[in-house]
Amino acid sequence: MKIVDSQVHIWGANTPDRPWPGRAHPHRDTPVGHEEMLGWMDAAGVDRAVIVPPSWEGDRNDLAVAAALAHPDRFAVMGRFNPDAPDARETLPGWLEQPGMLGIRFAFHLPALLQPLLQGRYDWVWQVAERHDIPLMILVRQSMIPAIDGIAARHPDLRIVMDHMALAAGLPEAEAFREFDRLLSLARRPNVAVKATALPKYTDEQYPFLRIQQHVRSVYQAFGPKRLFWGSDITNSRVSYRQHIDMWLHEAPWLPEEDKAWVLGRGIMEWLRWS
Repeated sequence: MKIVDSQVHIWGANTPDRPWPGRAHPHRDTPVGHEEMLGWMDAAGVDRAVIVPPSWEGDRNDLAVAAALAHPDRFAVMGRFNPDAPDARETLPGWLEQPGMLGIRFAFHLPALLQPLLQGRYDWVWQVAERHDIPLMILVRQSMIPAIDGIAARHPDLRIVMDHMALAAGLPEAEAFREFDRLLSLARRPNVAVKATALPKYTDEQYPFLRIQQHVRSVYQAFGPKRLFWGSDITNSRVSYRQHIDMWLHEAPWLPEEDKAWVLGRGIMEWLRWS
C-alpha cells in the first residue's frame, strides 16, 4: 500500500527579498523546508505528499516546485494562482507544464480571500481549468458550499476537491459541524471529492478522535473510498505524523480493509493523475 499525504505545507522565511502579504500567520515561526518534510515522511512511513503552498506566503509556488524537481518521486504540487495577475490568462492554459504541478489550490476561508470569488473574478478560471483538465482543491466554509455546488454543476468535467471537509478551525466542535450536511450533498456531483485533512484541529477530543470519525464515516458513505482522501497538514498538528495514518489503518473499524489503500493514497493519485 502506498501512503500519500494529500496536504503538507513547506515555506521560507519572511524577508525583504521574499516578503509575505501579511494576511495570515504561519503554523510555526521556523520555516519548514522540503528536506525536513522528507525526514518526517520517512519516519512515519509516508511515501509521497502533495505540497500545498501556504496562504501566508502569498501566491508563490517556487519552493514547492523546487521540492518536486529535487524529489519527483516523493513530492507533487497543487499550486497557488492569482486570477488578477497581469499574465494570468496567458499562464493558466499551460499550468500543468510546470515541474511537479498537478493542479491549483484556492483558499477562500478568509474574508480578504473570499471577496474575489463573490465578485465573480474567478468565473473565467473555472472555464479554462475545465477546458485544460486542471484539477482544483478548494478551501471554503460550509456556508459557501452552495456556490461550489453551482460551479461543479456548470462545469461537470472540472475536478474539484473540497479541502478539510469544508470545516472552520477555532470553533466549538458542534458549531464547526452544524452545516456538515451541505458537504454531504455534494456527493451527487461525480466531479467532486473530499479531503479529510487536519482532523485534530476540529475537535478537543484525543486520538483516535472517535466523534470526528463518525463524520468522516458519513463522508465515506456518501462519496465512497475513491473520492475520500486522508491528509495530515502535519505542520499544524497536535498529534504525531504516524497517528494520522494509524487512525485510518488501525482505529477505523468502519473502513473495510479493501478500501484503505484508496483512502490512504491510491485515490488522490488517480484523482490528480499522479503516475
